[in-house]
Amino acid sequence: MAEPVTRPVLIGWSQVSRYDGEPLDAWAEAVSRAGVAVKAIDSLDVVYCQSWPYDEPARRLAERIGATPRRTEYSGIGGTTPLSLLGAAAERIRSGRSDVAAVVGGEALATVRRLKKAGQRPEWSYRDPVKRPFPFEAPFHPSELAHQVFQAYTTFALRDVARRAHRGVTPDDYRRAIGRLFAPMTEVAAANRHAWFPVARTATELTEVTPANRMVAYPYTKLVTAIMDVDLAAAFVVASEEAADRLGVPADQRVYLRGWAEDRDPDYVAEHADLWRSPAMAGTLHGALTRAGVGVDDIARFDLYSCFPASVAFSLDALGLDAGDDRGPFTVTGGLPYAGGPGSGYAIGAVAAMADALVADPGSLGLVSAVGMHLSKHAAAVMSTDPGAGPGAPAGPVDQETVAIAGPVDGPATIAAYTVHHGADGEPTDALLVCDLGDPADRADPAGRPARAYARSTDPAFMRDLEQQEMVGSPVTLRADGEVNTAF
Repeated sequence: MAEPVTRPVLIGWSQVSRYDGEPLDAWAEAVSRAGVAVKAIDSLDVVYCQSWPYDEPARRLAERIGATPRRTEYSGIGGTTPLSLLGAAAERIRSGRSDVAAVVGGEALATVRRLKKAGQRPEWSYRDPVKRPFPFEAPFHPSELAHQVFQAYTTFALRDVARRAHRGVTPDDYRRAIGRLFAPMTEVAAANRHAWFPVARTATELTEVTPANRMVAYPYTKLVTAIMDVDLAAAFVVASEEAADRLGVPADQRVYLRGWAEDRDPDYVAEHADLWRSPAMAGTLHGALTRAGVGVDDIARFDLYSCFPASVAFSLDALGLDAGDDRGPFTVTGGLPYAGGPGSGYAIGAVAAMADALVADPGSLGLVSAVGMHLSKHAAAVMSTDPGAGPGAPAGPVDQETVAIAGPVDGPATIAAYTVHHGADGEPTDALLVCDLGDPADRADPAGRPARAYARSTDPAFMRDLEQQEMVGSPVTLRADGEVNTAF
């Protein structure tokens, strides 16, 4: 006889918002509100906290809540982290290495900002005496360092412009489509008591450039970008069915993890063979669905990671869905710009909100996705109160080609993607371009792969054209000044 399948099941979850005190206090409150006896927790993961450098975050939390887990871990960074931890906990449960696993995270970045404005600093507990570097997973490419390709709003905007050009949509129409995609999310946020900005807004309000809604990185205005400076925390607890029975969790309060997956695209923007799509995102989303034994048409509700419009648009493309699908607006929280995105921990709250929605609609299926770093990391989970037949086998990583990145270049090129940065006063400051090199002699790879180069420009007329016309596919000339390429 076949051995019974151990199904990982969410048995508790919670969200904590607008709290007083330090992140450790909020983590403890979130775990306590999850409604699971802390003595039963044998595994405890804490998501990386940017608000305060605790010396031993997971151990301090265990002490605070009175738990004695066999395993405690402090994570790295990235939006996919909570779903990666959820999947890893599920695998440990399925293999019998864990019985009850908790994942918690949260930030007090709004408090940090408020104190800074007042000329003060937090005075919280258990500060790490060692100053540790920010845990970047991949070093920046030398050409990205030279051209200051650092911010997520830059890299996501580059990818969105490439998608726009591939789809043949005019710049103005594309910005209007961004507003139509995100405006319904604000309505979800308005009804979410945990949302940082519970305000419904129109599509025009989101994309119209005003002093209060300046352009950040074309085509993104401030109101369509993630907000990290929030005081939000959340937790979820995943367990075996046997543990759920032992702990007396009612059947109608269990949400099964039906399928999960994760994968990774190339780390650097210019490396992507097709800047307008993400093969790893598609592989991840369909891998989670396949493992759950369902198709996209079976999903009743979604929470697609929404740090910037590109992450939602690329997800819809990967799933084969139209932005006008009646299952929109593709969030159960309101999204990162409106519900708030506390550092690397947004997806914990998304899982909690999805679990609430699924308990209220028994038997329905929900999909939560996450994106990390510069649209390079992807994770997804399919959940339901219906346990199904048990998770299937995981899919392997997607094979991908990459494009070589050149350094200093003198010669002809073609624009493949671009964005224009704006300062605090709303005025354009500089343009960043990704360019396909037109001369094989400039290709950086000995094997003769196509090559790209980053370039910058501060020419006012050129920046104006980049925002008013479709410039992808236009010829430019690159001139190297040290390690930096300037586009003319």
